[in-house]
Amino acid sequence: MQTIATPAAWFWFAALIIGLLALDLGLHRQSREIGFREALTWSLGWIGLALLFNGFVYLKFGSKPALEFLAGYVVEKALSVDNIFVFVVLFQAFAVPRRMQHRVLFWGIIGALLMRGLFIAGGSALLARFHWILYLFGLFLLLTGIRLLVRRHAQPADPKANPLYRLFTRFVPTASQYSGDRFFVLADGRWLATPLFASLVAIEAVDVVFALDSIPAIFAITTDPFIVLTSNVFAIFGLRTMFFLLGGAVERFKHLSIGLALVLIFVGAKLIVSGVYHVPVTASLVVIITLLGSSILASLWTRRRRSAETA
Repeated sequence: MQTIATPAAWFWFAALIIGLLALDLGLHRQSREIGFREALTWSLGWIGLALLFNGFVYLKFGSKPALEFLAGYVVEKALSVDNIFVFVVLFQAFAVPRRMQHRVLFWGIIGALLMRGLFIAGGSALLARFHWILYLFGLFLLLTGIRLLVRRHAQPADPKANPLYRLFTRFVPTASQYSGDRFFVLADGRWLATPLFASLVAIEAVDVVFALDSIPAIFAITTDPFIVLTSNVFAIFGLRTMFFLLGGAVERFKHLSIGLALVLIFVGAKLIVSGVYHVPVTASLVVIITLLGSSILASLWTRRRRSAETA
């Protein structure tokens, strides 16, 4: 499939990702609780880094790829809010101590990066050979958006009910107690996975489900593998700190699920009609930002009105 990126661009992007992962691991080797101020600083830093990369894409490849990257990044960042809500439920289900959550999320994000890379490579290969798969992606996103819109008040599924997690606990001996921040412990002459590692497996299993939504969503904006991968990677990098920033405030955005559902319906419809009419990238970006921004403002307004009524 065609891409704007040269081999050198792929190489330097891979080097950047490896460097950022090494820096992050070096700065956060100890399991500890992340405070609001630190989470805010890191979140702004990751967003700033993504915008700097967006500027590089603009200068190197032009305005159209830059707009595609920005639109893809906004969509993936917005979809990650759903991840955060499920992560909150998951950590509660596994009773993961707050100081250990950072460690689980770090390794979970590395796994997510690898899985997204495989999904994107597979999707690009399929699209290069069977272009009509785009219409299936569009239909899938359209139905997912409608389902989210209809069932937005439903409780999230229990992460322990995920088939991949159940398969893991069936074949991997698992200890019943935590052992510090270790993923494995030696007991009675055999290695056991700790509940901390089980929670990591559950996160990875849940991310597979989220990838089924996010990958088609970004392909609805661009089919360039470089833009698809880079926008996904930068959105995922900020997911961990966003969890600590918004983990306790997800309930404030009551109407965000409506905005996300409408975004999925929009990009799904955009793919379905792509053979007849091509929606400009600028128009797509404006629609996406308007839908998400409106849902956030509506959530804040509803919360303020309820506070005033109870005062």
